[in-house]
Amino acid sequence: MLLCLSPAWLTKVPAPGKPGEAALLVSKAVSFHPGGLTFLDDFVPPRRATYFLAGLGLGPGRGREAAELARDLTCPTGASAELARLLEDRLLTRRLLARQGDVAVPATLAFTYKPPALLRGGDASPGLRLVELSGKEGQATLVKAEVGAFLHSEALGDALQVAMKLSGWRWRGRPAMRLYPRAELGPVVDTVLALLEKLEEEESVLVEAVGPPARLPFPGSPPPGPELALRICAVVCRTQGDRPLLSKVVCSVGRGDRPLRHQSSLPRTLEAALAQCGLGEASQVAVVRQRVKAAAEAALAAVLTLEAGLSAEQRGGRQVRTDFLAAAAPLVETMLRRSARCLMEGKQLLLLGAGGVSKKFVWEAARDYGLKLHLVESDPNHFASQLVQTFIHFDITEHRRDEENARVLAELVRARGLQLDGCFSYWDDCLVLTALLCQELGLPCNPPAAMHLAKQKSRTQLHLLCRHGPPWPAPSLYAVPCCPLESEADVDRAVRQVPLPGVMKLEFGAGAVGVRLVEDASQCHEHFSRIARDLQGEADHPGIGLGWGNAMLLMEFIEGTEHDVDLVLFGGRLLAAFVSDNGPTRLPGFTETAACMPTGLAPEQEAQLVQAAFRCCLGCGLLDGVFNVELKLTRAGPRLIEINPRMGGFYLRDWILELYGVDLLLAAAMVACGLRPALPAHPRARGHLVGVMCLVSQHLQALSSTASRETLQALHDQGLLRLNLLEETLVPGEYEEPYCSVACAGPSPAEARLRLLGLCQGLGIDGPHYPVAYFLSHFK
Repeated sequence: MLLCLSPAWLTKVPAPGKPGEAALLVSKAVSFHPGGLTFLDDFVPPRRATYFLAGLGLGPGRGREAAELARDLTCPTGASAELARLLEDRLLTRRLLARQGDVAVPATLAFTYKPPALLRGGDASPGLRLVELSGKEGQATLVKAEVGAFLHSEALGDALQVAMKLSGWRWRGRPAMRLYPRAELGPVVDTVLALLEKLEEEESVLVEAVGPPARLPFPGSPPPGPELALRICAVVCRTQGDRPLLSKVVCSVGRGDRPLRHQSSLPRTLEAALAQCGLGEASQVAVVRQRVKAAAEAALAAVLTLEAGLSAEQRGGRQVRTDFLAAAAPLVETMLRRSARCLMEGKQLLLLGAGGVSKKFVWEAARDYGLKLHLVESDPNHFASQLVQTFIHFDITEHRRDEENARVLAELVRARGLQLDGCFSYWDDCLVLTALLCQELGLPCNPPAAMHLAKQKSRTQLHLLCRHGPPWPAPSLYAVPCCPLESEADVDRAVRQVPLPGVMKLEFGAGAVGVRLVEDASQCHEHFSRIARDLQGEADHPGIGLGWGNAMLLMEFIEGTEHDVDLVLFGGRLLAAFVSDNGPTRLPGFTETAACMPTGLAPEQEAQLVQAAFRCCLGCGLLDGVFNVELKLTRAGPRLIEINPRMGGFYLRDWILELYGVDLLLAAAMVACGLRPALPAHPRARGHLVGVMCLVSQHLQALSSTASRETLQALHDQGLLRLNLLEETLVPGEYEEPYCSVACAGPSPAEARLRLLGLCQGLGIDGPHYPVAYFLSHFK
């Protein structure tokens, strides 16, 4: 982030291919570094701005220069003179909020002189009376009648005073001119007439009700002195998905018989201010805070709705948005997120493997971010072939030929003249091929050896078992004994080496297909034979890694709770980590049943899981990318189940975006382009999600009736649940993956859990053979 102290340090230049828009270049700025260090830097050549926020003004001086710099930029802009002029108009914002209905505004009488278009006509707003004036002279009779009717109207409620204010850009930030008793008609009329003479076009005189101070019960006798008034300022910011988020509440306390301004009083927290006014009980303070939060977020929502209906010219540019009201810490995250979008807009990315219905979000997100995707896919009729810039039909299912295929694909890319910024994949089958192709094309990626090591489960564990450090904690602490199985003879050897009970799984498998708890040697032989017979190649179960073969492994069964850690790494540094909890599985199978995010673990245990996942990735040579690491937390600490060297599947990207405002897909695309994502080091969740998986084998009747796809989608659209569809069709089978994930949100894990349980009971998802209450019991 850079601070420019003079408009002369910035230059606008025409943007190639974008008529009427300009890029903003920085030639000099103050830069900020860890430890509180600042430097004054000169940039040769100048650096391109990817986000711009300026102090604005329409008058002479630097405010006007900043306003001109902000107009019609190609980079995201947090404010403009045009938007500021609208939002600093008290009357316009008051009418906007009154129409919204979620924010109470004081009863107001407005005399507006030649009002702007946004104030002319339209439906009346509750408690807001607009009187349009074509002139300022000879209005005494009209003013007296209107003021008299207003002062005697029921809209004022129990207000004993009215405040006089001027509205318009010139009067921004000015306090109330004066307070008058409601009963004094003459002085109010005289003041209105005097203020009318000061008006210019599109300005107004406001007469508004002053809410009386709340009469709060004091313990004991009330303190001496005048009644106190409380002024609350809520700071609210636009976050991911254009959703308002309350950031901070600042209060002022003063005499109730005088206008109260923040500039003339000391700032206080809401708790301290309410206590000074006699309200100290925590539950009552919490109710007030919740009401402030709802009103503040509704106010910004009304502003965002207004902006959505404005043209680029009215906003001051295509990229101009209001990112905050007042000032906010989340503003930095918003600036960084919009800056990242600016950096990625127009980037050319090669994507290997389109995936199925569970990855439909990729194409919507790519369009939203302005990414130019070029797709390599085995299915010539895949729906995504129509959604990308270039479609290359190529058989990528035979992974024993990945090195040869990487060379052929590299030639195809060059022959088509594709100028790529990056190449990546989120599909298990294509991860090693992607690394090999990046190596051929000279694009950023992890070494193919590291991807292959992480992809083959027994190699991952055996490699980490030998990594004793430094650095510490060593990866060997987290690895689990195991033995690869390629033949029946290997099974006998493995039983002697690995303590039973154990877990048998496919070496390159995905989705827990074919994973089973085995108690003795006979069960090991039986399961090995079954997999060797049923799952021989890609055609037997597409998308679970059978293109690598059907070799298996036996690993020790680890007792403990299961967790996912989704990591973002860049240059071997941990940028962000998100931990979720999984419910108990239906043994002897290991198909996921339920999940909860954020984790309910203690901070120390959460940190142990994050460090375990991070150290295991580094131990395998995974330094750059988005990775999903599955672990168990035992009484002796975390133990590794497996590393998925790609973005987390199922619902994880969706949940993390919803709770933390971080998009793992965008982060993966940025890393693939060699760009470091700017992510919050300690992200805070804005709620809780608890979900349960639906399986065709257990829920076919419900999924065909009470919990049909159409029913679940309708409930999702109403905000009653969160649906992630994972499979397209209702086809039962012995080796199945979940059909969908159904989740509920709540302010606490308990509330989210209760909502989900009630919903599952109503939809027929809960039952004796699929006890949802048991699956959710780990999240208490």
